[in-house]
Amino acid sequence: MDNRAFVPEDFAVPAHLATSRFRLEPLGPRHNAADHAAWTSSIEHIRATPGYPDGNWPPVGGMTLEANLADLERHANDFALRRGFTYTVLDAAGDDVIGCVYIYPGDGDHDAHVSSWVRADRAELDAPLYEAVTAWLSTHWPFGTAGYEPR
Repeated sequence: MDNRAFVPEDFAVPAHLATSRFRLEPLGPRHNAADHAAWTSSIEHIRATPGYPDGNWPPVGGMTLEANLADLERHANDFALRRGFTYTVLDAAGDDVIGCVYIYPGDGDHDAHVSSWVRADRAELDAPLYEAVTAWLSTHWPFGTAGYEPR
């Protein structure tokens, strides 16, 4: 990935998205334990989610908590440098990680590539998350097009 920001310098990156069922906030190291628990409990479910066709993530064997922390630090750094934006999906109370949303530069056909997942035990939120993020992208982000696999 190159080091250029993919949103305009004067664009105010949204700090959150809240609905009655979940809340998005920037993913960071403070989410490490809950994020790790969320995705490791749902590997097969995530791999079956639209937008994860390459079969490389999440790793079948999982990863250590330390490796997960490094991954979260990378995402937080991308966010700070405006190279990509990863949001953790929290339950409505904001207490528990139930998924993730990734917004990164597109592939040439789209301005942005977006993917998301929810824990297997929260599978009923996959379509509402997709719908909320799709609406949010069209109203609060500077993208003409976003590649995001429908639910």
